[in-house]
Amino acid sequence: MKKMQLTTKIFIGLALGILAGIIFQSNPEIANSYIKPFGTLFLNLIKLSIVPLVFSSLVVGACSMDDVRKLGRIGGKTVAFYMLTTAFAVTIGLILANISNVGGDFSIPADLEFEITAAPSVIETLLNIIPSNPLKALVEGKMLQIIAFALIIGAGIIGIGEKGKVLFNFFDAFAEVMYKIIGKIMEFAPIGVFALITPVVAENGPAVLLPLLKLIIAVYIGCALHALLTYSSLVSIFAKISPLKFFKGAAPAMMFSYSTASSSGTLPITMKSVEENLGVSKSISSFVLPLGATINMDGTAIYQGICAIFIANIYGLDLSISAQLTIILTATLASIGTAGVPGAGMIMLGMVLQSVGLPIEGVALIAGVDRILDMMRTMINVTGDAACSVVIASSEGELNKEVVTSK
Repeated sequence: MKKMQLTTKIFIGLALGILAGIIFQSNPEIANSYIKPFGTLFLNLIKLSIVPLVFSSLVVGACSMDDVRKLGRIGGKTVAFYMLTTAFAVTIGLILANISNVGGDFSIPADLEFEITAAPSVIETLLNIIPSNPLKALVEGKMLQIIAFALIIGAGIIGIGEKGKVLFNFFDAFAEVMYKIIGKIMEFAPIGVFALITPVVAENGPAVLLPLLKLIIAVYIGCALHALLTYSSLVSIFAKISPLKFFKGAAPAMMFSYSTASSSGTLPITMKSVEENLGVSKSISSFVLPLGATINMDGTAIYQGICAIFIANIYGLDLSISAQLTIILTATLASIGTAGVPGAGMIMLGMVLQSVGLPIEGVALIAGVDRILDMMRTMINVTGDAACSVVIASSEGELNKEVVTSK
């Protein structure tokens, strides 16, 4: 008898979670008290592996580039890919929001309160990329600083040649240990997905979603368009891979990210998917994907563009073309350094609203359904990471197309 694939098990967990959420809509406290803790435990297991996985895999990935020049070349390509697709994504969001007049027929609540965490300035974010205390960055999970430190260590190992072999072997073995641990954790993914999705559905019933249905539909359509137009074109043109093959190969990561709303938490599955299903070499995936989980926010950019127009419309404010161009620039730059964990888009949205003078209090209107939006935008973020790894691997001659054709 053929063994059931993890993707199928996750889908079953997702479907059962939605069904259970509908059942517990009358009493969501049951879902939050007795089911959600299992999801939280599963996410904690994922999170405990993120920092050691990212650090060790990036060091190994950097060392696998053989020379510093190759490391710089691939890093430049990766950052350019992520920045350009993010700018294109927020543009899609703005165009769609303007066409649909999202929020134009929505009445604002009388009492509106929402406290948002202050986002760091772009200059501050860029300056903080290099950690003054790398151990502190590792403990606090500051992903951009961890990435920078890992790349510096990797470049140093390359620089000393044969003497660095011992250190490279240590990080290589450490990365393999993390892959093994994560493989075991992933066996509980269907249970984790069930426990995470049930309280979301229980709390956000149809009565809550209906007033904001237009916003949800706009975000979902924008994300779908970005995946079908941008990613399909990029993998077809630059990697000569059929979009259907690409989406099929990335499906496990896409489905898991939709359930958990965490691109960092999905990182192990994304790496496994692109290597085993799409033929991306380990050296490319271990460099491109951890970087993408931190700086690639295409889905979040679409969400911000649409939400900015939504909030402007419900307050009766008009956004000029120059203001919308400011949103594109801010959303693109704000994507650098935003943590790939559930709800991080809220901080970015606050920054975007401030940049064009929109009231941050408007975020309160979206907060009730943010998790529903977060799941979709995270899935697009992760899909973009996978697309980038395929394109970069193809450009470096490190894409095994036989793997794709055999699936």
